[in-house]
Parts: sequence; C-alpha cells; structure tokens
Amino acid sequence: MNQQHLDLLGTDEWRQTLEDRVLPFAFGPLGPDALGGDVLEVGPGPGMTTDLLRTRLPKLTSIELDRELALALRARLTGSNVDVIEGDGTAMPFDDRRFTGVVTFTMLHHVPTVELQDAMLREVARVLQPGGLFVASDGVARDELAALHEDDIYNPVDPTTLEGRLTAAGFTEIEIEANSLAWACRART
Repeated sequence: MNQQHLDLLGTDEWRQTLEDRVLPFAFGPLGPDALGGDVLEVGPGPGMTTDLLRTRLPKLTSIELDRELALALRARLTGSNVDVIEGDGTAMPFDDRRFTGVVTFTMLHHVPTVELQDAMLREVARVLQPGGLFVASDGVARDELAALHEDDIYNPVDPTTLEGRLTAAGFTEIEIEANSLAWACRART
C-alpha cells in the first residue's frame, strides 16, 4: 500500500466509517457472533478492523502478507486474543477446516489478479469448517478509489461476478448486496 493509503487507514474517521458503515453492511442481520469462536481475518493491513473485531470475538487469527504490517500488528496485539501470522492469503499455512468463520474487509482490491483473488477464495473455503461463515466487503470500482491507489495495486471485484466466483470456490448459501459505493457477501461452505 502506498503511504497516502496507509495514512488514511489509520485515521479516526476511517475507524468510524468501519464501525458505523462497513461492518454493519458486511454482516447484515447476522452480526459477528455468527462467525463462531475461532475466526480468521485475511488481510488486516494496519489492523483497524482487527481492533474492532477482537472485542467482539473470543479468538481471532489475522494473516497479513506485508511483513512490516504483520510485525507491527503482532507487536501491538501481543497478549491479546489475536494471533497475527505473516503469510499469503492465496496459500495459507492452516489446516483444512480449521476456522469457524473467515472475514476480509476492503482488501480484495489489493490482490493483483482475478486468478489470485479466486485462489484466495478457494483457500478461504478450504480453511473454513463445514457450514462456516465467510463475510467480506469491498468498494466497487470508482475513480476516487483508483486515485487513492496511485503506485499501488487496485483490482476491484465486480460484484456481478462474485456469486459465480464464490460458487466455483466451494461456497453455498451465498448472499450478495451491492450499492454505488460497496459490495458485501455472506457465504457458507
């Protein structure tokens, strides 16, 4: 992520946006309790969503590709209910069916290709217990978001293709909502 993007993700305004709009939209009527007791977060970045989720979940594991972000998040959350792993969401170091729930928020657009995004969706399905819940959300393609990603990866997911991609990855009971700013999905394995 470029520095401008990282700076934005550390603001109180972004935290409020996550708490008031992003997480409620993503979870819909379910709420974080529907994730169960052992949850994986893919791509926490600097950890703003991690901070919001860890107070609502018994156990949270966060996997972050960026070494510096993973190390900083691990150091900040040492002794908490969060285990931070440096790793790749497209090839996760976890056993099959390990987690009761998996989440990812405003991250998929950072995965450089559709093929890698699909690999990550397959990995999420692999590490999710049967019947486990996957909750994800991200922004839809917009010029303002593209500008924020100057010298950075910006590969937004087209929500009209998401159901087919989730089905191909092994998900069922797929719910997708989209508006002019964002999409959210809830799916089970």
